[in-house]
Amino acid sequence: MTTVLNRAAHWHRPLMLFVAAMAVLTVVAAVGVLADPRVLTGAPIWLKPLKFAVSFVLYGTTLAWMLTLLPRRSRVAEWAATLIVAVSVVEMAIIVTQVLRGTTSHFNGTTPLNAALFSAMGAAIMVLFMAQLVIGVVALLRPTADRVAGYAVRLGLGLSLLGMLVAVPMVTRAPESAAEGISGAHSVGVADGRPGLPLVGWSTTGGDLRIGHFVGLHALQALPLLAILLNRFLGTRLDEATRARLLLVAGAAYGAATLLLTWQALRGQPLLRPDALTLAVAAALVAATATAAGAVLAGGRRRADVVVAA
Repeated sequence: MTTVLNRAAHWHRPLMLFVAAMAVLTVVAAVGVLADPRVLTGAPIWLKPLKFAVSFVLYGTTLAWMLTLLPRRSRVAEWAATLIVAVSVVEMAIIVTQVLRGTTSHFNGTTPLNAALFSAMGAAIMVLFMAQLVIGVVALLRPTADRVAGYAVRLGLGLSLLGMLVAVPMVTRAPESAAEGISGAHSVGVADGRPGLPLVGWSTTGGDLRIGHFVGLHALQALPLLAILLNRFLGTRLDEATRARLLLVAGAAYGAATLLLTWQALRGQPLLRPDALTLAVAAALVAATATAAGAVLAGGRRRADVVVAA
């Protein structure tokens, strides 16, 4: 463990310093959740900075690790990562500032200051999106020696960008029964702050756009983890081409699931109460994924048989 931590400390320095700061904020926000009795939109007021801090710990660590996989050092990618750190600091500073002021950070235009802070957050996210896109292009142009890991990095970066895009309806839609000056909402069909799932707070009475957003963002961790598992446990049983194709199938299914969850939310359905149409589409996605994976495995076995016969 010590060796891993020492190695990680030498990854992209600004990202790792940001990760350390977010780890400290995670502790502070967790104490706030327990010690501060204030509630905002139906949740403890410190829950939002807690969730964002944890998310940024994962995001920053994963991005720094991905930069180490590039076959050659890329100053463009490193500058883009440093820019991500800068705008993420702005994002978190605004979220914490609004908590200290006792008001919401997102969708809040109730005063000129609140509107300006929310606009600054929006601008920061747009810059982050473009900077990550630059890193994705660099990764696309510089293939790694390990094809499975390379596909995981590229798909992870791309699908996390999709996760950012599916959050756009939160800003553009008209909220249900919102106070004056509030524009945008997480929930569909019900007002924000209604009953939700433990910890994440996703609505249990209406659609919730945070679900597809969450799933899409964490492709950045899910697909590299899948690549590690494929190489670790199937590296001697499946050739690299087969493992890479399985990763591509998983990436396509992950992207489709992100869109499916967003579509379900836009139709006002709680995650755990899908209608027959949503279930049918989900079943079709599972069947298509299983069929594609089966075809990939069958092709891998045929190639193995040819090699043995030769």
